[in-house]
Amino acid sequence: MPVSMLIFSTMLFTSSQDGSMLAPAKSYHPQTVAIRHGHEPTFHQEHNEAIFMTSSFVFDNAAQAAARFNGAEEGNVYSRFTNPTVASFEHRLAAMEEGKYCVAMASGMAAISGVILTLLKAGDHIVTSSSLFGTSVSLFSKIFSRFGVETTFVNLSEPGEWRDAVQDNTRLFFLESPSNPLCEIADIQAIADIAHDSEALLMVDNAFCTPALQQPLKLGADIVVHSATKYLDGQGRCVGGAVVTNHKDIYQELIVMMRTSGPCLSPFNAWTFSNGLETLSMRMAQHSKNAFELARWLETHNSVKFVNYPGLKTHPQHELAAKQRNPMAGAYDDAGGFGGVVSFEVIGGQQQAWDVIDSTRILSITANLGDMKTTITHPATTTHGRLTQPQRDKARISNGLIRVAVGLEYIGDIISDLETGLNKIGLG
Repeated sequence: MPVSMLIFSTMLFTSSQDGSMLAPAKSYHPQTVAIRHGHEPTFHQEHNEAIFMTSSFVFDNAAQAAARFNGAEEGNVYSRFTNPTVASFEHRLAAMEEGKYCVAMASGMAAISGVILTLLKAGDHIVTSSSLFGTSVSLFSKIFSRFGVETTFVNLSEPGEWRDAVQDNTRLFFLESPSNPLCEIADIQAIADIAHDSEALLMVDNAFCTPALQQPLKLGADIVVHSATKYLDGQGRCVGGAVVTNHKDIYQELIVMMRTSGPCLSPFNAWTFSNGLETLSMRMAQHSKNAFELARWLETHNSVKFVNYPGLKTHPQHELAAKQRNPMAGAYDDAGGFGGVVSFEVIGGQQQAWDVIDSTRILSITANLGDMKTTITHPATTTHGRLTQPQRDKARISNGLIRVAVGLEYIGDIISDLETGLNKIGLG
């Protein structure tokens, strides 16, 4: 275990000897946890978290160095696997997910890869959704397949397909919910039950909702992964990822993987993410409200064939999405709690979609999401552009599909920016 996990405590939580987080003395709201948890001032009594920008740590003597290296004594060793700033972020995110353990990594893809490297071997089998981020599909179908790990892709929203795909060697289920970019919703509890019945683990990518809106561990998931690059940061500044779990054995194996293979998170990025978590709940509420307003408006435009947003009552899994929202995040009305990503298909095809994108003036044309700034992209040629046509067809990524990660600008300006291009399609 990373000994840096052991040196931080706060007035809200304390660390147990195995690196997990003990229950708080009282139940604090997630917003309080996001601001107060995971930070204990040094002797300088700084009010904000310090950044420990150091590659290594010195020891009092050779005996202490030996004890630190072999785990007999608590303390930091080397920032590839122990760093106080990284530990602060890990503690805070674990608490927000109501998990016991967290391991931060260099990116969201490093987090997913790290779990597979830790838990699977040649001859093992994964069941996952065909509705995944394009790079995740490539990771399973092109990279890990070379090492003898087989993957079966199924319909995210059909638990029966997950059950039918189970093999004797199935070890892991993996899903995104909401999915990227179609915003499909998985019944996490139902799929967790299927996984556990087959003695497999369920890993959930929670990047779209974050713990502010959804806590997969409470719904039956064994592992939660994050691209901290997105909403956890919130301003598009840094790249990072994280794995959260309640399984001590998984955590300990992840630390061994981290120590030996090195996909570590930098202290500066960890500090950035810790500060991002402090405003996460408020940002996600506003992202959700803006996305809901945009989705309702898009439904009324004659250039739009359909809209994918789980906050709409027309979404086929609206009730499931509402059921799986984090109840501690606050009282949501119809406009809140469904995330900030909206996708929609325009009439026509790729050229019409590109015309809409190119007509925007304030929206940022980029494939990243989770920023305060609204971003827009064409999934078929960006996030899913490296997939084969059959893979895109299975994932229902059409040439007319546009994804908007709705930011925190005034919603009227976001709508007006999209309206220009959509009106051109209508006139054509």
